[in-house]
Amino acid sequence: MTSLLLNGVTVRFPFPPYDCQKEYMSKVIECLQRSVNGVLESPTGTGKTLCLLCAALAWRESLKDAISAQKIAARLGDQELFPDRPLASWGSADADSNAPNSYTDVPKIIYASRTHSQLAQVVSELKNTSYRPKVSVLGSREQLCINPEVMRQESNHVKVHMCRNKVSTRSCVFYNNTEEKSTDRDLVTSILDVEDLVKYGNKHRACPYYLSRSLKQQADIVFTPYNYLLDPKTRRAHNIELNGAVVIFDEAHNVEKTCEQSTSLDLTPHDVASAIAAVDRMLQEQAKEVGHQDAGGEDGNLEPLQSGLNMELSTIAKIKQILLDLEAAIDSYDVPNDKGVTKPGIFIYELLERAHLTYRTRTPVYEALEQICGHLAGKPGIFLNTSGLQKLSDLIQLVFCGEPSETERQQQMHLNTVHFKVHIHRETGYHNRKGSADVWTSSSSKKQGNILSYWCFSPGFSMQDLERQGVRCIILTSGTLSPLSSFRSEMRIEFPVTLENGHVIERDQIFVSVVDRGPDGVNLSSAFDRRFIPENMASLGNTVANLSRVVPHGLLVFFPSFPLMEKTLDFWRAKGHAERIDHVKPMFVETKGKGAFTEVIDGYYNKVNDPASKGGSFFAVCRGKASEGLDFADTFGRGVIITGLPFPPKMDPRVILKMQFLDEMNLKKTPELKYLSGQQWYRQQAFRAVNQAIGRVIRHKEDYGAIFLCDERFKGLNAREQLPSWIRPYVRLHDSFGNLVREVSQFFRVAQKLRPVEEKKPSTAGETLRSADGQSSSTTSCSSSQSCHAQKAKVLDAHLPSLKRRRLDDHTRANDMSRILSEYEGEGQGRKTRPASLLEALERVDHCRGKEEEVGEEKAHRLSTLSLQYDKRADDDLRGGKRKIRLVHGQSSLEVSDEVKGNRAKALLAEMKKSLSQVTFDQIIQALQNYKKTDNMDVLLSEISVLSEDVNTHSLLKGIYQFVRSHHKQKFDEKCLELIGQGCGYKPDHSLAKDRQTVEGLKPSSGASGCSQLNTQQLNRGGPHLSQQGLRGPQPGETSRPASASHTSCQSGFVAEVKKALGPEKSAQLFSALCSYKNTENYDNMVTTVVSLFTERDEDFHLLVRFGMYIRPHHKRQYKRMLNALAGLPDLDEDASAAAEGQQTQAPSSPT
Repeated sequence: MTSLLLNGVTVRFPFPPYDCQKEYMSKVIECLQRSVNGVLESPTGTGKTLCLLCAALAWRESLKDAISAQKIAARLGDQELFPDRPLASWGSADADSNAPNSYTDVPKIIYASRTHSQLAQVVSELKNTSYRPKVSVLGSREQLCINPEVMRQESNHVKVHMCRNKVSTRSCVFYNNTEEKSTDRDLVTSILDVEDLVKYGNKHRACPYYLSRSLKQQADIVFTPYNYLLDPKTRRAHNIELNGAVVIFDEAHNVEKTCEQSTSLDLTPHDVASAIAAVDRMLQEQAKEVGHQDAGGEDGNLEPLQSGLNMELSTIAKIKQILLDLEAAIDSYDVPNDKGVTKPGIFIYELLERAHLTYRTRTPVYEALEQICGHLAGKPGIFLNTSGLQKLSDLIQLVFCGEPSETERQQQMHLNTVHFKVHIHRETGYHNRKGSADVWTSSSSKKQGNILSYWCFSPGFSMQDLERQGVRCIILTSGTLSPLSSFRSEMRIEFPVTLENGHVIERDQIFVSVVDRGPDGVNLSSAFDRRFIPENMASLGNTVANLSRVVPHGLLVFFPSFPLMEKTLDFWRAKGHAERIDHVKPMFVETKGKGAFTEVIDGYYNKVNDPASKGGSFFAVCRGKASEGLDFADTFGRGVIITGLPFPPKMDPRVILKMQFLDEMNLKKTPELKYLSGQQWYRQQAFRAVNQAIGRVIRHKEDYGAIFLCDERFKGLNAREQLPSWIRPYVRLHDSFGNLVREVSQFFRVAQKLRPVEEKKPSTAGETLRSADGQSSSTTSCSSSQSCHAQKAKVLDAHLPSLKRRRLDDHTRANDMSRILSEYEGEGQGRKTRPASLLEALERVDHCRGKEEEVGEEKAHRLSTLSLQYDKRADDDLRGGKRKIRLVHGQSSLEVSDEVKGNRAKALLAEMKKSLSQVTFDQIIQALQNYKKTDNMDVLLSEISVLSEDVNTHSLLKGIYQFVRSHHKQKFDEKCLELIGQGCGYKPDHSLAKDRQTVEGLKPSSGASGCSQLNTQQLNRGGPHLSQQGLRGPQPGETSRPASASHTSCQSGFVAEVKKALGPEKSAQLFSALCSYKNTENYDNMVTTVVSLFTERDEDFHLLVRFGMYIRPHHKRQYKRMLNALAGLPDLDEDASAAAEGQQTQAPSSPT
């Protein structure tokens, strides 16, 4: 944990922050201290969420410290509690313009993001900090309710009213337990997201929905979707108190759209008709009760109305008349089918006045509507549809806001509607309902008519309303807010603090290219008049196919819209482009459904992680699920292709009216108010979507990737200025497609060498979208077996390059499911020559450029995700299937051991380069190279002792232990212990030469028999843990001996173990192969079967070693070599013969 002082506030951060993170936190604290609004842009991957949380909570703690200092100072008078730390230095009250005087006045933080899944990630980040505030997460009943009867309802509207009814009658056992559990210490002090809260509610049988509302009262930080803040109705429903609060909008690039949608309203013919039907039902019930009361009055037995509704029949009748008049007023306009009638926003008052809705009548009508809704919601039995009544109530609140006097009323009406337009249009189609089974459907609602749309076209309306609630400050932040000037002008409130942050990456981590022409020279464009031209679609297909060959691992391809993507993919399927792409990187296509999308994205993650493939390609749309919030870090997103500019649909009425509204505002030329033009807004929407999709490629400091802008319109300077500031300096233009391919290939070669990345496990990749009910893909079921076999697979590939991954061909899927192929694919014909030692690896590290190792291809015959379910079944078959193995001799058996050590050496050198100055780094490298040549340990120790001076470089000093030769290791360990008080883990066998280590490790211990087993815990690493007599090389003078009685006993025990480990079917295969070997002496056929059976599980490998007792003498050496290779050991026969020849050469001649 790192502490740093920013603007007088001590911030505790989980690790040393980067400069851009310090700048970001300083701006956040500045907003909080000065009580001013801020717009802060920081690219994805710079840790803005963590910075936001740490800065805001640190500032809040500093306020508490300042209050504590004031209280202590008041008690002590002029005395100081700590002489070396005056009370005046506590907290940051002196830097704060509105410092509170009591703990209860410390501002609450309202942290808003777009979705609950994003909030869950924020809560997870909070758990990684040292701050432990009181937390509340707000959600809807749909997400938090655990009452089975309520959750069975399909309509969210029904769920709400059923919940309210149960709460009012206290018939919900979960709600009844809420008050008792709301003070539970484990609940109050824990940091819980929505999923955690639901688990707690189920465990303690308490309602999570009402628990979250209870926790909100005492919470230091409240997490909520931002429509809960921006929608006045939802804000009131959740009783969110904003006075004095700090409001933070994360992922704020969507705030503009949410602001407009939350204050817009559509009143359909169905809404009005259902409202009339509900009021009719009320009139009938009340008339019956009044009649019953009158009949009782004749007998002198007067009773109050049983319904409990304190409303006269005449009032209910007036509400019905208002609805009928409103319906007639809306339908009185003759609207063309293809267009609507548009009026200025202030026209809404004229329209509503025809239904007797004015400022004078709004209050009694609104109260009557609320009372009727509440009464109908509380009635047992069938629920009546009150959504129409609720919409009318919302419309009254939205239109008649404020409390103007008679003289100010006209001005207030203008202010209320200046950002709105009234649009009356025909209902485009009848929404199919469930007939008589739908409790909402009535004969009166089955009609077509006009829709009244009251649309807001300025997000500033909601933001100004939010500011009027008395908030301390509003902070808007995201990775894609550029250009900030236009974003600020849209919000219509002041933002004194702004930041357009840089990225944490270096130049060699990002490659950005404008691809204006395909390989065939055809210009690329997604413009409306060119997007469906066959030449353009074919050229784009050739471009994607070529780039898929040079971009390693995962490739993301974003289209402007779903229709364009679908039509383009259909063209590619017909013309063969899709097959070319799918052959290199199997194609996965984004779907619209949530469940299907989860399956598709999991399939893509699994394919990228598959060592037998060259990765995968994911085809998605801008503004879709894949472009918002999903993590495509490292290998999952090495390249992003943008196939065009995603402009909004220009013929959409809302888009047309938005552009007209902005142009009208500009013509008014209001002083101090600057609006975008309609065309500027239209272009801005396209580039915001592009920037959001681009943000998928770089997710953290060590990530790298390429961005391809495949549209000739990106060549323009104006277009490039719309890109994020951290990308602009790296944009390249190429004069030919060939030059582009060469440069991007070079980029990835260098990046892969400088930043090798350990591949992710498939099971963690899909967790981003996995639901709380435990649903998972096939990845989860196989991830453990994949991880435990990873190293063994590597060795098998090295020794047996003929191993190929089993694939069930299209023609044999139904009839030949038991066809034996291989699970793994060879790593290529040629292997890179490994350095003989770590020092040699050190010498090469800055000079050699490794050629990318290619894994074998898999022709998957799957376009999109149509065969995902089949692939899952095939994967299950693969795990239990047989393997056919052909042994190939002559491969290097040292590769795994040296590779592990080489990677460790590279990691140490990279850490040195990052931690040390260039002079010190060069000094250390020179010392190591001199040590390699001179073998002088004293000189090496004197040169590297500089690493002992700083505690941060002690680990680097210990790391050099791996470069020290065996006869110096003990001395180096002792010197480290003397300099830094820590040794390097020296053991006596470290002082043995490599060949002696192996021989010593393979000597049988006293009492060991030929049946001793191999420890498979460190299987592919080799070394002294392999104490197994079966691997011992032949000794001089040793000859084969006949089997003894103990050997016969050992054979019996071995047979029993084999039957237990393999089962009857595979045991029969083994014994059949052994009998065939006995009769034919066909070693290759026998060993193929044996190895396939004994290498399926790590725990069976010792049986493969012990099987050596059955190998004929003239094959034993061949068998031992294979075992050594599989275990990562050197060939002992060659070492022994080389040593014998050396001894003979050095021995003096015997006298004659």
